[in-house]
Amino acid sequence: MPHTVTATVAEPIPDAAPGRAGGSDFAPLLRTVKEQGLLERRVAWYARGITVNFLFLGAIMAGMALLGPSWWTLLLAPPLAVVSARMAFIGHDAGHAQITTDRGRGRLVQLVHANLLLGMSQEWWNDKHNRHHANPNHIDKDPDVAADILVFTQHQAVGRSGLRRWLTQHQAWLFFPLTTLEGVALKAYGFRAVFSGGDGSMAPRRRVVEGLLLAAHVAAYLTLLLTTMTLAQALVFAMINQMLLGLHLGMAFAPNHKGMEMPDPESCADWGHLRRQVLTSRNVRGGVLTDWFLGGLNYQIEHHLFPSMPRPHLRLAQPLVRAHCRALGVPYTETGLIESYRQALGHMRDVGEPLRAGA
Repeated sequence: MPHTVTATVAEPIPDAAPGRAGGSDFAPLLRTVKEQGLLERRVAWYARGITVNFLFLGAIMAGMALLGPSWWTLLLAPPLAVVSARMAFIGHDAGHAQITTDRGRGRLVQLVHANLLLGMSQEWWNDKHNRHHANPNHIDKDPDVAADILVFTQHQAVGRSGLRRWLTQHQAWLFFPLTTLEGVALKAYGFRAVFSGGDGSMAPRRRVVEGLLLAAHVAAYLTLLLTTMTLAQALVFAMINQMLLGLHLGMAFAPNHKGMEMPDPESCADWGHLRRQVLTSRNVRGGVLTDWFLGGLNYQIEHHLFPSMPRPHLRLAQPLVRAHCRALGVPYTETGLIESYRQALGHMRDVGEPLRAGA
């Protein structure tokens, strides 16, 4: 039987009285979402998507073998990047238990997609991403806004010198070029977490499993390239493939939180789960193409409120969440895709303004 859910909303969520603070704001919304079946898993939906991804991956590999050592083979680097991004989105959803409630099966799906197919550590990603979800945009608790190559507040920019100062001054212009390195960076961080010993939080058995899968990814990727192309062609193919993968992932994650509220201990002391997630997140309007391109992350508010909600249910939950926020008087931010990038880059430009003025 086909899976059906109802998600019509004619009136605001019951008991969502304006001005109510704390966790009670979220309870009526959660109750309604559960009643409408939006937290039920969509195993068949994900199974179809995973199957399609593997079919496309197989077709690309077959095409590389058939074309052989030809520069025309480079034309397959972009579609491989797109398929790899699909794998990343599946790994992300598996990490949130969106695919199945069985933790063992969910971990297996994520290990295959993250470690084996992408060369990215599942344990490292889950730890980092869970801390982000717990405190989005919190300057002291969210690892995604920690000062690194990029900075996200003017306070973080203070005292930067040399190359880091120049990067901060121009980070708005450099953001998308830098995202072309994201695919490689995710691999590097994961390898370091698994093989350096880290902080000891990863169980030895899991470290061995992850290490073997990461090594298998590297071996398989290099074997595929070097057995189908010359060394020069393989290097160019890998560069195009990894840069486009990083750009795709960067374009999917950039609109979500940059330029939104950045809470501190004083401003968010009385925030409950709903305000902490809604005020720091931005949705992106669009249709089926936007949903596909952004992997469902365009429903960032709904995803943060309900991390385990299956991807196809996020758009069904949106009218419920929007109406609930309206009844509470909580701002619900939604923009077009281009506008989301403009706001995110505008925030990054403002962060670097004092350094440009000082220069």
